Amino acid sequence: MRIIQLIDTLAAGGAERMAVNYANALNTRIDFSGIVCTRQEGPLREHIGSKTAYFFLNKKRTLDFKAIWALRQYVTQHNIEVIHAHSTSFFLAFMVKLLRPSLQLVWHDHYGDSEFLKARPTLALRLALPFFSGIIAVNQKLKNWAETKGFGNNVIYLENFTTPQKLEQSTSKLHGEVGKRIVSLANLRLQKNHALLLEVAVLVQNSHPNWTFHLVGKDFNDDYSNNLKKNIVALNLEKTVFIYGTRSDVSNVLHQATIGILTSSSEGLALALLEYGTAGLATVVTDVGENGAVVSNGENGYLVDQNSKRFYEKLLLLMQDEVKRSTFGAKLKETVHAKFSEEHVISRYLSWLEKRNT
Repeated sequence: MRIIQLIDTLAAGGAERMAVNYANALNTRIDFSGIVCTRQEGPLREHIGSKTAYFFLNKKRTLDFKAIWALRQYVTQHNIEVIHAHSTSFFLAFMVKLLRPSLQLVWHDHYGDSEFLKARPTLALRLALPFFSGIIAVNQKLKNWAETKGFGNNVIYLENFTTPQKLEQSTSKLHGEVGKRIVSLANLRLQKNHALLLEVAVLVQNSHPNWTFHLVGKDFNDDYSNNLKKNIVALNLEKTVFIYGTRSDVSNVLHQATIGILTSSSEGLALALLEYGTAGLATVVTDVGENGAVVSNGENGYLVDQNSKRFYEKLLLLMQDEVKRSTFGAKLKETVHAKFSEEHVISRYLSWLEKRNT
């Protein structure tokens, strides 16, 4: 089998990480595995394996005919059988199939606002998806949505998964006291609900001022980011909440943390949560998306609603109990290894592709 992953950017986001994870995981399992970045490179470029083929299209606009033709030429040159298109890259895959009808297309839906699917635009999907032979959803809600909308009768839910990371150059150093750091691995976007995080941080600052919050993820330097930074100042949290932006040495960052949190209002299947598990971090996360498929409340972490007082209460239980932190972290690590490992997901993925082609 000869497959390429198609992704618009290599920024440090969940969909981008999964595109790289699939490409790397497949390079020892199939005849050809590659990844094509369409629009903008980024820090995940350095995580592409040496055995994984890579091509950058430098696409400039939605209908960039030069990029469409370049991808068609690449597909022809390497005799690609399947384009696995992630997120919004589906439209480019559709355009290439018009030029090369023998291509098989798979769409991987990573839509992060899965709590708000009624507002999701569907016009481009309705045009392109009839040309796709399968859809992968990152949570059950997205699978149900695709089937309800009639986008295909070959829809599968495949969990996000973690992969063994190559050794990173450890450059990031977190502020604050060792053993009292709370990390949030999330890009600075509205759905990540940093407003809730700041409310919790105020409560923590009042009761345990030596504990600190560390926000790691892409800073888009937009209105959301600017308002977040203004609120940190307005709430006198400058010595409690720290923003780091994108970091390539994530495992090093998590090694310095004590507790992992997610305050999201919507998620698919949060890759950050899987990374917390891989690092053996105790966690408190909001009960959205598939977070509940990873965290069993009170057993390997805490699931809470989007209420700052209740979030703080669960966080406090971990802050005050080192044994519980250690136990929850170990159990979450076991869960991630058993259910969200590369081997577990890729075997199901390849089996699904083979059945689709028979």
